[in-house]
Amino acid sequence: MPTFFDRAHPFFAEAPMFLKVGVFFAVWIAIWLPIAVPLAIALKWHPFKPLEIRQKLPLVASLYLLAPIVLWAAAWVQNVPFARYGLSWNLDLLISVSRGLALGTIGLSILFGVQTLLGWIEWKSENWKQLRSVLLPTLGLGLWIGVTEELIFRGFLLGQLEQAYGLWSGAIVSSLIFALLHLVWEGRENIPQLPGLWLMGMVLCLARLVDRNQLGLAWGLHAGWVFGMASLDSADLIRYTGRTSEWLTGLKKKPLAGAMGLLFLLTTAGMLWAVNL
Repeated sequence: MPTFFDRAHPFFAEAPMFLKVGVFFAVWIAIWLPIAVPLAIALKWHPFKPLEIRQKLPLVASLYLLAPIVLWAAAWVQNVPFARYGLSWNLDLLISVSRGLALGTIGLSILFGVQTLLGWIEWKSENWKQLRSVLLPTLGLGLWIGVTEELIFRGFLLGQLEQAYGLWSGAIVSSLIFALLHLVWEGRENIPQLPGLWLMGMVLCLARLVDRNQLGLAWGLHAGWVFGMASLDSADLIRYTGRTSEWLTGLKKKPLAGAMGLLFLLTTAGMLWAVNL
């Protein structure tokens, strides 16, 4: 059935899927620019330059607050219900989010626990008191970032690409776009993480498949990872001992830029795949 947008714009109906996806992101950025430019000037930030946390939060918040508006507009233009993107607000969603959140946080605990046993990281016991004060804010941050990015990348983007190219081709391409867009915030600092970010996107695509094309499991998993890492960073809880190569623990202290981080993602994927079988 032709959508409203296709009926109104016959040329666009024949256009490649990448053009349609490009229009979505172009509209989102165009709406954001009047907010982003003054913020960037005030914060003295340029795109593709590393961001401090005080710079990143206002910019990311302003961009992500606009995402639901653009998604609702896309659903209206395509004449489809918003639930088509993978969020159906019911008890099953809550259960899936909870499962994903538990898997994400427990998985990170195991990852850092193994590295502790190997002597690769140490815990700053003097900072444990700070953890309680950051848990609730970082949980909220994780849930917000998780649902926004899952709606965009595993909801809208993967859904569009899947229609044109199939599930796994769509997953590969959407995960690549997901990884590359992280360069906007961190620039060259994020290049070592690109393989890990792509693999992370693929794992989240698999979580969507396991959850019968719903986003609850992927949302919870994503939120658990953000929650865990943001809590550790905010409380400044771990110290790398330097007893092994950064290629194992993560270049520049970024877990996704190391072999252990990649193994962690592959193990998570294996668990999801086993459940799917």
